[in-house]
Amino acid sequence: MKTNQNAFFFILAAVALVFLFLINLGLGSVSIPVDTILSGLFTGEWEKSSHREIILNYRFPKSLVAVMAGIALSLSGLQMQTFFRNPLAGPYVLGISSGGGFGVAILLLAGSFLGFSGMVISSWATAIAGILGAVSVLALVSLVAWRVRDSMTLLIVGIMFGAAVSAIISVLAFFSEAEALKLYTIWSMGSLGGLGWNQVGLLGLLLGIGAFPLLLATRSFNALLLGETYAESMGINPVRLRWLVIISTGILAGSITAFCGPIAFVGIAVPHLARLVWKSADHRILFPGSALLGAGLLLLCDTIGQLPGSAQTLPINAVTSLVGAPVVIALVLKRNFSKEF
Repeated sequence: MKTNQNAFFFILAAVALVFLFLINLGLGSVSIPVDTILSGLFTGEWEKSSHREIILNYRFPKSLVAVMAGIALSLSGLQMQTFFRNPLAGPYVLGISSGGGFGVAILLLAGSFLGFSGMVISSWATAIAGILGAVSVLALVSLVAWRVRDSMTLLIVGIMFGAAVSAIISVLAFFSEAEALKLYTIWSMGSLGGLGWNQVGLLGLLLGIGAFPLLLATRSFNALLLGETYAESMGINPVRLRWLVIISTGILAGSITAFCGPIAFVGIAVPHLARLVWKSADHRILFPGSALLGAGLLLLCDTIGQLPGSAQTLPINAVTSLVGAPVVIALVLKRNFSKEF
């Protein structure tokens, strides 16, 4: 009975994801009927050339990025909540988001006193800078991981690294020129659009690399719910699992932050929603469940942010915060996390 119920919720989540994907493609400053989109995608014939341009070169890549970002952030949040046994742990507690912001800040803000202000900076350069910044902070945390055996201590160290990097970014912002500060502020608000197909392909590759190790460690995460001592008695190496979490989260959250900017609350809220929907602590269910819900939630937030019928688009980080913060507050008030962690 439980298996049938889980399967039903998976099918329902998958159908809802397809529905939200089509709605996301159709709504925007120009409304395009779903039947027109489906006809154009499957036959290659479009009623208007403008519809083809809008769907294939702007909305379809953006919708794919929303799906990949939702999956990456949700998987990052779930594995970190389990590993640190903290219900409010998310993809950014190891300073990954701040590290990505630091790389972009160096690129965009440091030109004022390094002599390369006014240069045209491509989206590729911004993405690479963000990834390098995230990896740099990740490397520092990894060095600490060699010496620190306690997971909660490592969590605190990650938060401190993030705080220190954020302070450096604030100093750079204080001395930067107005135009550079504006560019950085726009990036920090988050955006799922503006990526070409090559960048979407690279993002998909990074998502696959970051998510694949999780498929091999499901048993380890289930055992870890009962504590590191129990996990060790089951033959699981906590140090190896710690490195898996750090590397996987660094690739998943770091690549999304680099390409899309920081996106808040998805990594914290979605794993709890998955536990609520499937009423399970089994990561064989929670990993795919979180991926489906995360992709759907970010598609929904992006659709809201498009302000259908308007030429304006809200920053995705603002929308996810408005949607995610009440969800987290409601979950904290209604659920007893001490029984789960």
